[in-house]
Amino acid sequence: MSDDNSGSGYVADGQEYQRDSKYISDRITADGSSGWPVEPDRYRLIAARACPWANRSIIVRRLLGLEPVLSMGLTGPTHDERSWTFDLDPGGRDPVLGYERLQEAFFARDPSYSRGITVPAIVDVPTKAVVTNDFAQITLDLSTEWTAYHRDGAPDLYPEKLRDEMDEVMQRVYTEINNGVYRCGFAGSQRAYDKSYERLFAGLDWVSSRLEAQRFLMGETITEADVRLFTTLARFDAVYHGHFKCNRQKLTEMPVLWAYARDLFQTPGFGDTTDFPQIKEHYYVVHKDINPTQIIPDGPDTSVWLTPHGRADLGGSPFGDGTPPGPVFPGDEVTADHGAGGVPHR
Repeated sequence: MSDDNSGSGYVADGQEYQRDSKYISDRITADGSSGWPVEPDRYRLIAARACPWANRSIIVRRLLGLEPVLSMGLTGPTHDERSWTFDLDPGGRDPVLGYERLQEAFFARDPSYSRGITVPAIVDVPTKAVVTNDFAQITLDLSTEWTAYHRDGAPDLYPEKLRDEMDEVMQRVYTEINNGVYRCGFAGSQRAYDKSYERLFAGLDWVSSRLEAQRFLMGETITEADVRLFTTLARFDAVYHGHFKCNRQKLTEMPVLWAYARDLFQTPGFGDTTDFPQIKEHYYVVHKDINPTQIIPDGPDTSVWLTPHGRADLGGSPFGDGTPPGPVFPGDEVTADHGAGGVPHR
């Protein structure tokens, strides 16, 4: 099984996929009580555009305007059994850490580290050691602990008054949808697959019903909940529908979710951090147990992501009283041929 957050886990007794959720859970906090104080230019976010869990952190960093204080290193879309590698960088090394592999940052923290080498990870630049790879907590902490460095007009992605309900919504999105596609894709038996398939589409029907009369998952503005759902929806037709056998319908055949996904995609921070060729290359090349030929599909046509969605008729505004982020930070751009309307991967 792949050693990353896009499939890190195992199939219990040849039956149902179980995600490995043993992460380094240290936190970077405003008061430093965790031992890791928030400091500009001290930490480096290591992510992969291909991975949905890492894509969350890229989106949140951009929405909050943290690029000037939290640098980002990007791995390539594929990896071997050891770890993600920095093959996109000149010489195949991260220019800040000097590493060829993310594994090196984990070994700098613990030379005997034996768990998954996953993205996203935040690395302490002075020691070049990983601080945390707890993907769910990383984005929440960017919203709540890094507030001194948020851009003017940044959205409140984790509003205090909504947190109890949000936590329930996000947990259900995670178990039924984010992880649900993996339960289908890595099912070890027909029975496990059938059960997973039913759960996944029941979850998608639930969020679709929730979004029929409101623009975003928590109401009139975007929150962390939308970020978490978006990264699964963005990969649905390109990967999950075929590769993971999640084929009751394509996203483009689910009217409410398709319009909602396009609304987000066309919002700064979402579509401009989405790299379709890297997404496809990761899943179809790394998951050799599912796709032994490693052939990468040329489709689907991604230009449809830029078609009108009509969701503004529901009211609300993505950023509420705030403002959208400005131009993509220099060096963070997704190339034109890798975004919506991009050419095939070759």
